[in-house]
Amino acid sequence: MNIYPIGPDAQAKYYSRAWTFYRHALTILQKQQVPFLVGGTYALECYTGIRRNVKDLDIFVLPQDCNRVLEELTLAGYQTELVDPKWLGRVICGDDVIDVIFGPGNDLTPVDDMWFEHGVEQNVLDIPVKLCAPEEILWPKAFIMERNHYEGADIAHLLRACSEQINWPRLLHRFGPHWRVLLSHLVLFGFIYPAEQARISGWIMQELLQRLQNELSGPIPADQMCQGTLLSRTQYLPDIELWGYQDARLVEQEIWNQAKSCDLRPLMPNHNPWIEPAVVEKQSALN
Repeated sequence: MNIYPIGPDAQAKYYSRAWTFYRHALTILQKQQVPFLVGGTYALECYTGIRRNVKDLDIFVLPQDCNRVLEELTLAGYQTELVDPKWLGRVICGDDVIDVIFGPGNDLTPVDDMWFEHGVEQNVLDIPVKLCAPEEILWPKAFIMERNHYEGADIAHLLRACSEQINWPRLLHRFGPHWRVLLSHLVLFGFIYPAEQARISGWIMQELLQRLQNELSGPIPADQMCQGTLLSRTQYLPDIELWGYQDARLVEQEIWNQAKSCDLRPLMPNHNPWIEPAVVEKQSALN
């Protein structure tokens, strides 16, 4: 996995007012010892080398640290707001924005300690920071399938750049019972890059295809559930409102609320109920 540095020499745009704002804000958080990870376009550029016009900077923090981030940057003179108490804060300087992400917008991808345990050290804007690991970038993106917002290309590019270093059991643990979503992106990767299919671990493909085979051979679920709402907030509303399907978001929200109330830390891969220990041992032996 190559890491592409992002600094003032990478592109003239980083000398802009936005570059100065982002750098100042990150320096303040480091000085105050507020832990954060850099994600979004900046992290994707580091991993894939693909450069885009940067609209904002995404940083990820633990839920308990969001208010502190906003307080510190308010004291620094920036405008701040809690956009959504469930997952998003924002820091504003003119037309430039830092999104402070601390929770799952879809109740599926919580920011937890494992994000920070597996962060990747890198220089961004000439500052030593930690990036979100490829697994934590891929996991939330996989569930974004809106009519006008689909992250499939980012996932394909990330897999192409990082697949050999991805911890597949850990990524599989992240998807939990929604492993079909991961499988769908891995199948599409082989379609997008026919000559690059070998980049994807044979173990993960065999594991997921075996799960699919077992599911197809098993009983059909009795609940009339539509899980499309986990992928798009609006496109599957007719299924709920017109055809009587249960909204899977309500189930996920209940699970997430229970986890928060109990302060539950996600299980490590070798204690994941969806990954049998023998499977993890087999993958470890392959590595």
